[in-house]
Amino acid sequence: MSKMNLPNKLSILRVLLIPVMVLFMYLPGWPMVLLSTAVFGAAAYTDYLDGHIARRDGLVTDFGKFIDPVADKLLNLSAMIMLTHAGLLPHWAVIVILARELAVDGLRMVAVGQGRVIAAGKLGKIKTVSQIVLVLFLMIAGRMAPILFGSIPVLLTIVDVIGWIITLWVVAITIWSGVDYFLNNKEVLHG
Repeated sequence: MSKMNLPNKLSILRVLLIPVMVLFMYLPGWPMVLLSTAVFGAAAYTDYLDGHIARRDGLVTDFGKFIDPVADKLLNLSAMIMLTHAGLLPHWAVIVILARELAVDGLRMVAVGQGRVIAAGKLGKIKTVSQIVLVLFLMIAGRMAPILFGSIPVLLTIVDVIGWIITLWVVAITIWSGVDYFLNNKEVLHG
């Protein structure tokens, strides 16, 4: 059995950081807001880092191709579910995102059964970065705004409006990238 390489260890670290982030999101107070945001940010950064190292050093493995996108989805969806629980993200948005992720994963599984690999496309990468931006904004601004601006309603409204704009963008790019995967790989469904 070969030793696990650094990119795969970083992907596993991303998964292991999820319960830490969730715990900090459950605990009250602004220090927990900052800690949970820092844990999410560090975990999200490992997504960039593991891919960069794997490509640079020729360490791309089948396990890495599996664990990296799974870790990304677990991290982002866990944070989004916690933000929904906190009333900062609408349930329907998380359901749309989850449905897209499951549909694309299903397409990928069918492709693997046919001996094909569907790599992440440009829109999929934009989708992931957009989700990370949304989560970071809601974790910081959405959770800190009531603490910092509780007595200034106009500032709370501005934060809400920005949050809604980013949410709508994320839902749109999530749907768009999902449709793009199916359009660019429709032969998989006929195989």
